[in-house]
Amino acid sequence: MRFASLEEMDELYRDQILEHYKRPHNFGRLEHPNLEFEDTNPFCGDEQHVTILLDEDDRVAEIAFEGKGCAISTAATSLLTDELTGKTREELLRLPKEFVLDLLGIEISATRMKCAMLGLKVVKSASLGEPAEWEDEGEVGDPAEATADLG
Repeated sequence: MRFASLEEMDELYRDQILEHYKRPHNFGRLEHPNLEFEDTNPFCGDEQHVTILLDEDDRVAEIAFEGKGCAISTAATSLLTDELTGKTREELLRLPKEFVLDLLGIEISATRMKCAMLGLKVVKSASLGEPAEWEDEGEVGDPAEATADLG
């Protein structure tokens, strides 16, 4: 049995990111959400708006997002929203940035970190009902690097 090389695995993750960018999961806006928030990445212009419906136990029943942005921000939010159904607001607030980075599966440069974390920041802000405190804003960079990071 042959195992995939690191290079092959990296390529699989890159393909997954491009697929989520082209056909994002949970894309759209929910009617009458319990939680809602939008934010932008001023460095590159990415914008995301998340809407969340909670069930009777205050857990995520449905989640959707919309907006425009680079492949990294769109794919990261698409992958993230796939994982959130059934979580409480408190669980959403405790999600670390590593959760999103693990979903992406590739190394994210410092200049792209804010792109990768925008969806998580918006989800946490929706859970709080106000902008979430954010310790790692990433670095100012060239938006053209979004495609450079993907190969």
